[in-house]
Amino acid sequence: MKAGFIKKMQYFCLNFPELRFMTNIESAIMNKILIKSLPHVAALLLFLCLSFGYFPALFEGKVLIGHDTQSWSQMAHETVAYNTTHDDVTLWTNSMFGGMPVYQISTEQPYNLVKYLDKLIAQIPRPAYFLFLYLLCFYLCGLAFRLNPWQSILASLAFTFASYNLIIIAAGHNSKAITIAYMAPLVASVWLSFRGRRLLGALLTALFLSLMIRANHIQIIYYTLFVLLCFGLAEFVYSIRKNEMKAFAKTAALLLAAAFIAVGMNATNLMTTYEYSCHTMRGQSNGLTSDAQSTQSGLNKDYITQWSYGVGETLTLLVPNYQGGASGATLSADSHTGRKLKSFGLPDVDRIMKNMRLPLYWGTQPFTSGPVYAGAIVCLLFVFGLFVVDKRILLWLLPAVVLATLLSWGRNFMCFTEFFIDYVPLYNKFRTVSMTLVVTCFGMALVAALSLKALFDPARDKKAFLRPLAISTAVVGGMALLLALFPALAGDFVAPSDAQFQGDYAFLRETLPLDRKELLVADAWRSLCFILLAAALVFLYIKNYLKAKVVYLIMGVLLLADMMPVAKRYLNDSNFEEKRKERSVNLPSPADKKILEDKSYYRVLDMTVDIFNDAAPSYFHKNIGGYHAAKLRRYQELINAHLDGEIRNLAMNLQRGNVEEAFRNSSVLNMLNLKYLIYNKEADPLLNPFANGNAWFVQTVHLAENADEEMRLTGEIDTRIEAVVDKQYAGQIPAELKPDSSASIVLLDYAPNRLRYRVHAESEQLAVFSEIYYGEGWNAYINGEKHSHLRANYLLRAMSLKAGSYELEFRFEPLAYKLGNSIALTTSLLFIGALLLVAGLYWRKTKKEKI
Repeated sequence: MKAGFIKKMQYFCLNFPELRFMTNIESAIMNKILIKSLPHVAALLLFLCLSFGYFPALFEGKVLIGHDTQSWSQMAHETVAYNTTHDDVTLWTNSMFGGMPVYQISTEQPYNLVKYLDKLIAQIPRPAYFLFLYLLCFYLCGLAFRLNPWQSILASLAFTFASYNLIIIAAGHNSKAITIAYMAPLVASVWLSFRGRRLLGALLTALFLSLMIRANHIQIIYYTLFVLLCFGLAEFVYSIRKNEMKAFAKTAALLLAAAFIAVGMNATNLMTTYEYSCHTMRGQSNGLTSDAQSTQSGLNKDYITQWSYGVGETLTLLVPNYQGGASGATLSADSHTGRKLKSFGLPDVDRIMKNMRLPLYWGTQPFTSGPVYAGAIVCLLFVFGLFVVDKRILLWLLPAVVLATLLSWGRNFMCFTEFFIDYVPLYNKFRTVSMTLVVTCFGMALVAALSLKALFDPARDKKAFLRPLAISTAVVGGMALLLALFPALAGDFVAPSDAQFQGDYAFLRETLPLDRKELLVADAWRSLCFILLAAALVFLYIKNYLKAKVVYLIMGVLLLADMMPVAKRYLNDSNFEEKRKERSVNLPSPADKKILEDKSYYRVLDMTVDIFNDAAPSYFHKNIGGYHAAKLRRYQELINAHLDGEIRNLAMNLQRGNVEEAFRNSSVLNMLNLKYLIYNKEADPLLNPFANGNAWFVQTVHLAENADEEMRLTGEIDTRIEAVVDKQYAGQIPAELKPDSSASIVLLDYAPNRLRYRVHAESEQLAVFSEIYYGEGWNAYINGEKHSHLRANYLLRAMSLKAGSYELEFRFEPLAYKLGNSIALTTSLLFIGALLLVAGLYWRKTKKEKI
C-alpha cells in the first residue's frame, strides 16, 4: 500500500512542470517524509472522527450552551458590538460593575502572529475543536517522548477522556480547556531541549508557550510551571552528577530566550492584565482596614480554598462515583429513591426520576459538576509505570503528580496549603485549588503512556514485566475490590445538604445515602473489570500470545470503553440546545424593552438575578452588577461597605411600597447614576428620580485622612452636593467653591472608551462623574489639551474645572496596550525568523545525511 502511494506521488511530481526542478536527493527526501507521515495522517483522521463522533448533536445543528460561554456573550456584548461597528477598539466596558477594563473579557491582540495558527485549528466547530486539540496536543507530546505513533494515540486517549477535561467544556470554561491542551506539548518541548534537540525544543517551547498564554488561563499556566520546575530541578541534579553543567546552562539559556519570545508575543495581554490585576481583588490592599478581606494582598484564604478536594475524594481518580458524582444528577426508577416514590403510589415514576435532579455528591466541596476521573486503566498503567519507566523521568514527573494532589486538598490539608499561600509567589492570586488535579491527570496519563513504551521496547526482557504487572494489579485492583466489598470504608454517604429535606421530602435523607452507596459499589466493580481486562491484555502480550499491534487496538478500545462513558455522564446530548434556544437566552424582557426606549446614558439594577454573580443584565444595559472573577478591588469594597446594604433596603421598601424614600436614601447607588430598577421582568421598571446623572458639580469637599474615612464618609454624605476626596488630591481641589446656579455639565457623546461633555461655569468648580476612576489609562482633555483628574467618593472620577464654556473629553488610552503591541510585533517577527532559520538548518542536515 505504501509503495503504491509513493509511486503515485512520484508520478504526480514528474508530470507537473513546476515540480520538475526537484533533484533526486530532494525527491528521496520527499519520499521519506511521505512514508513517515502516513501514521500521523491516520492519527489526525482518527482524532477528527472521535471529536465529531463524541458530539452527534453537532450534526443536528445544535449548539453547546455552557454557563461561562453564555456569561461571556453577555459581559462582552458591548465590547464586541462596538468593535464590529467602529474602526478603533474599545478596551473599556461600562456594562458591568459601573465600568471596568475588558482585558480579561475580550481584548484583541493584533500583533501576536501565532494567532493565525490558533485560528486555523479553531476552524473545527466547537466543542469538537476542544476534543481535537486535546488529542492532537497529547499526541505531539507522546511523539516528543519517543513513543511510536500508535502508542502516542493511546496516550492521547488516556489523557483526553479524563472526566475533568470534558466537564469544563460542558461548563463553558473554554480558555481553561485550550490551556490544558497546550500543557502537554509545552512540557514535551522543554524535555526535548534537554534530550539533544536543543534548537527544535526551544523553538517549540516558544510556540506552545505562546499559544498557551494566548489562551489566557493564567492559573493553568501557573500550575504547569510547577511541572517544569520539578523537571528543571531533576535535570539540574543529573547535570551535577554527570558533570554536564555547561550543557545544562546552554539549554536553560536557550529555553529562557524561548520563554522571553513567547511572553513577548503575548505582551499586549500580559502587560494589560498585570497592570489591571494590581487593582483587582487579587492585587494589593487599598489600605481599607474596616473590611477584613481587604487588608491582605491577594485573595482571602477561605475564598482560595473554597473548592478543595477531599483527601479520600482523591479516589475518584479510580472510582468516579466514590463521592456520588455530580451535585445535581438523576437516578433510575429502580434506585432506592425511585422505589420509595413507587411505594407512594405516584404514577409515571420513570418520567419523574428522569427529570429530578438530586444532590448525589456528598464530598467536601460546596458543589461540583462531576468528579475528576483519570481512568481505571490509566491508574493501573500509572502504578505499573512506577516500576518500569525510566527513573530519570519519574524523578520529576512523580513529584509533580504528588505535589498537585496535595495542593488539591486545600483546606483539608491546610498546613501545607497555608505555606504555599504565604510563601510561594503568586499562589494567593488563584482560587479553586482542586484545579491542580489537571497536573495529576496529565502526569498519570504520561507515566501510563511511557509504561507502554517500556513494555513494547524490543530491547527489554518481557519476563521482567510480570512482577510489576502483578504488583500494580494487586494494588490498584485491590483498592477497587475493597471498595466494592466494603463501601462503608468511604464513609456514611450523608451530605450536609441532606438536612434540607423535611416534611414530604424527609424520606430522601434515608434513600439518598443508600443510592450513593450503590453508585460507589457499581463503579468500583466497573473499575475492577477494566483493571483486570487491561492486566490480562498485558499478560497475554508478555507471554507472546498477542502481537503488539493487536494489543494497541484492544487497549485503545478498552480505554475508550472505560473513560468515554464516564465523560458522557457530564457532557452529552442533553448539554446541547437548538440554535433558536441559544438566541432566546439573550432576548429582552418587557422590562428590558421599556428601558431600552431611553437612549440616554444611565445604569440599571436588576433585582431579579443574583446581582453581583450574573452577567445577563449586562447584555442590554450599563449594569450596577455583573459576573466576573476579577472585579476592581475598590468596587468589591464598595459592594461590601454600602451597595449590599442599600440594595437590601431597596428590596425591603419595595415590599412595603415605600420605594421613593428608599431611592432618596440610596446616595451611593445614586452617585453611580442608577436610573432604572428591575423588580419584575414582565413589569415596567421603576424610575429613580434621585439619580445623580452623568456628571454634577458639588458644593462641599471633605478631605479624608485614609481609606477607612473615605469609605465611611462616602456612605454618610449627600453625594449630589458633597464629595469625599483623599488628602493626596488636596492640591487639585479648587481653593474656593462658589455656588453657581448657571453652571452646567452635559454629556454630549458616549462611547465605552470615550465620553465628551459640554461645560459651562462662571467660576471654578469641582465636577464629579458617575464613572469609575482608573488611573492606568483614562485621560482628560479640555479643548484637546490634556489635564489631570482625581478620584472622589472612593472610586469615582472627579475634576477641577475652570470658569468658561468648553468641551471636556475623557479617553481611555492605556499605555500598556500600546507598548504591549509594539513588543508583540517585534518578538513575533523574531520568532518567525528563528523558525525559518531552524527549518533551513534541518533541511540542509537532511540533505547531507541523504548524500
